[in-house]
Amino acid sequence: MARRLHYKRRKQESIDTDIMHVLNLTPMIDVLTVLVIFLLVTAVFLSITIIELSIPTSAAVPAAGKADIAIEVIIRKTGLQISSGSRVAATIPKKDGKYDIETLSRLLVRLKEQYPGKQEATVLMEPAIEYDHLIQVMDAVRVADVRSEEGREVGKMTLFPNISIGDAP
Repeated sequence: MARRLHYKRRKQESIDTDIMHVLNLTPMIDVLTVLVIFLLVTAVFLSITIIELSIPTSAAVPAAGKADIAIEVIIRKTGLQISSGSRVAATIPKKDGKYDIETLSRLLVRLKEQYPGKQEATVLMEPAIEYDHLIQVMDAVRVADVRSEEGREVGKMTLFPNISIGDAP
């Protein structure tokens, strides 16, 4: 009889210890539910801007009878250059250690007036140039601010929206 009681007590203790080792997943599921809802709600407010870039290929060579200008803006450590292939059209030195984006914009507006149908431009960059400078130059190549004679900004003028980027020679 004593043996049976001892066996029952031992069996009851093993059941109690098994219950104590069960993991309660309810709080973890609650936290994950709140986290998923939070991420879904905040994902709506995130916006990512994507600029379409075209990379030049050998198939994009113009036909042999047409005179076509290739507009290249080269970002160098010393300043900016506007060129057409191997011929340098303008050199814009840095002002007070910064790139002169306003002069670049004016020169590109004049180029757009000469070639109104031209939509493509290439931005080339030397190594070790900050990424922010590339973005500023790309913005100046794509769009220019149009100002009135009093100096007020009237609107924006689209210059060369199809931009290719690459390494400077």
